[in-house]
Amino acid sequence: MACAVYVGAISLAEALFHVSGAHEAGYICAMLFVIPGFPLITGGLDIIKVEMRSGLERIAYALLIILTATLTGWVVAMLLHFKPGNLVTPELSPVVQTLLRLVTSFAGVYGFSQMFNSPRKMAVYAGCIGMIANTLRLVLVDYASVPAGAAAFAGALVAGLLASLVKTRVGLPRIALTVPSIVIMVPGMYMYRGIFNLGVGTMEDGLSWIIRAVLIVMALPLGLAVARLLTDTRFRHCT
Repeated sequence: MACAVYVGAISLAEALFHVSGAHEAGYICAMLFVIPGFPLITGGLDIIKVEMRSGLERIAYALLIILTATLTGWVVAMLLHFKPGNLVTPELSPVVQTLLRLVTSFAGVYGFSQMFNSPRKMAVYAGCIGMIANTLRLVLVDYASVPAGAAAFAGALVAGLLASLVKTRVGLPRIALTVPSIVIMVPGMYMYRGIFNLGVGTMEDGLSWIIRAVLIVMALPLGLAVARLLTDTRFRHCT
């Protein structure tokens, strides 16, 4: 439904308002909410804690949804003869771009937290944590040339440390703050692009996007785990 609505909306906008065809790339963004970041992150944390059964079950569940969603996006694009390209990069100053990223990161994390049925107060705290962590990740990639996986690890580490601080001061559950704050970092676009390129036969590009996505997904729970190891003595031992 998301794919079809976006194709219909952008096609209508191109016909009536002469919107640039470059905005067809937003087709991929319209489906990002389907990517199950919560089971991916918590599944990785379970495996780190050697809770293998629950971790593998959650990751398998997430992979099934990801495969279904990405294949659906590709099939709809093929049926409707839609060929989304690369996203258009706005020409903004670093300061303006960083400020906009702070605002939109807060909105995105707040929205994810609401989707998880978090109370408003908890969603605000998660939004503030995600705003800082996600913007840091993007700044490291764009302005410090840090690899995407390493930047994701740094963002997740900062999110975990901030969540521990909030838990100590306010008493909110750590997991309810950390997971929504880094779900926005799950590379859904990389996953869609990987499957899309594989579907159209550009194997090298498809595998490149998928490998990038895997590295980032691995880095996120590792960052949270390191933050827990630094701030929670009980997390350092398993039964």
